[in-house]
Amino acid sequence: MEKFDCISVQRAQALLADHRASLVDVRDPQSYATAHASGAFHLSNHSLNAFIEQADLTAPLLVMCYHGNSSKNVAQYLLGQGFTEVYSIDGGFEAWQRAFPQQTEALA
Repeated sequence: MEKFDCISVQRAQALLADHRASLVDVRDPQSYATAHASGAFHLSNHSLNAFIEQADLTAPLLVMCYHGNSSKNVAQYLLGQGFTEVYSIDGGFEAWQRAFPQQTEALA
């Protein structure tokens, strides 16, 4: 995969349900702390290197932002870091929260 694909929140949820994919949230720390998709890893400049070191580069990686725009840049960047299957989630966290309110959580 030389370019990431954009996928719906439904397709993203299906990949996560199969336990094949990882989900990263690239929103700011306050937004992530307030609410995020269950199981999402908060990917930031501070956590990026550690995440890449421990990640399975061949497993599907889903990237979520606010609305599905900035996740595209991050998805393309992650492909350049060696990930082989990267997806940007259309509609971002807002679409996820509307579609799957029961699959969101906040930091304690």
